[in-house]
Amino acid sequence: MFAKVLIANRGEIAVRIIRACRELGIQTVAIYSEADRYALHTELADEAVCIGPARATDSYLNQQQILSAAILTGAEAIHPGFGFLSENSRFATMCEECRLTFIGPSAETIELMGNKINARTEMKKAGVPVIPGSEGLLETSDEALEVAQAIGFPIMLKAAAGGGGKGIRKVMDASELASQFKAAQQEALAAFDNGQMYLEKIIYPARHIEVQILGDKSGNIIHLGERDCSLQRQNQKVLEEAPAPNLPQPLREELGQAAVKAAQAVCYENAGTIEFLVDEANEFYFMEMNTRIQVEHPVTEMVTQIDLVKEQLRLAYGHELRVTQAQVSFQGHAIECRINAEDPSFNFSPVPGTLDHVYLPAGGMGIRVDSAVYNGYYIPPYYDSMIAKIIVHGKTRLEALAKMQRALAELVVEGVATNHEFQQDLISNTNVIAGTYDTSFLQETFLPDWQQEDNE
Repeated sequence: MFAKVLIANRGEIAVRIIRACRELGIQTVAIYSEADRYALHTELADEAVCIGPARATDSYLNQQQILSAAILTGAEAIHPGFGFLSENSRFATMCEECRLTFIGPSAETIELMGNKINARTEMKKAGVPVIPGSEGLLETSDEALEVAQAIGFPIMLKAAAGGGGKGIRKVMDASELASQFKAAQQEALAAFDNGQMYLEKIIYPARHIEVQILGDKSGNIIHLGERDCSLQRQNQKVLEEAPAPNLPQPLREELGQAAVKAAQAVCYENAGTIEFLVDEANEFYFMEMNTRIQVEHPVTEMVTQIDLVKEQLRLAYGHELRVTQAQVSFQGHAIECRINAEDPSFNFSPVPGTLDHVYLPAGGMGIRVDSAVYNGYYIPPYYDSMIAKIIVHGKTRLEALAKMQRALAELVVEGVATNHEFQQDLISNTNVIAGTYDTSFLQETFLPDWQQEDNE
């Protein structure tokens, strides 16, 4: 096993990786920006190296500085976490050139699946259903209009190098396509330095179902079941659960098999996620592949009792998978709520500031909190606003819902606004309790009603 790993990230995922490494006897190196000098991950790691100013482009995205820190500290591998450089094929290549192991898939796989246009092509070749859409790169809005008219509105414009809800625009008819194409392309350029676009027909209503996969260097690939990530606000996930509620067992099995087929088609190694849309007729379509660990990975860990970060480390070192598909078992139900420092009354705007008092829920069985905040912690304005993930596990979905309601009731965050009450109301909603929701529910049904009640 690796003797020392550098974590090229911050916040709760950096803390999560450090803890996994410590349990495996691996020394850790944290990197931090000047804004994160007192961040928890710098305290928990064996070593910590400042790599630049607060802005992510000068620190957490500074590939040369990160590689220098790894070499100077004697790290053998780099774990990128999620976000930042986790799906950057050039960074993975640079790690290899510096004789550092990139804990993730190969640079070639990242490049192939990171470009959503290429990914669609590969999935078609593999026989995995894809959403009807453009066959290649769209350079202009006129090209987009031609494709959209052929497949029919509404359509979704997407950045080819996209992720995290950036570079995405819903277009209902031809009159708004040109302006939305320009807006999405500009956002993609700013976020990914890549303005390539494609489009897909909107599958509506639909459920957003993703399947966790693991692959080793010997070509063995398994799936660890699915997660329902349909509760989203502006294409950003808010709450996730595993397994997906009200999903027919034959469809559940088909999704798992399709995910494995997709991963096999690109000779996938390490942890990854295949994302699908499932329509009202239970037909499913490939959306994209995330070639990294996901924010919502804990719900899969809770129902499978497989530590995904530890598996990433083992697989990157060259170990084979420790379980076969037949040996993977699923127990109970898990739910995750993302707690963000944001103000719902001001369109969920991020709220930096000092946390005067924090109490994270605990006690009993089946409650886990992944976080990197503490009393007196200052939330910098430069990064993602998520401050904690509350994860619960129950023998049944109803038990898990009850535990989440209890956990959210205990949570205390003072000093900045959060989406805490919003999550409390969401988890208590009758549609959420019944599991009868899709990707439109939160944005188009729940949120307008919630805002109206909040204003009364």
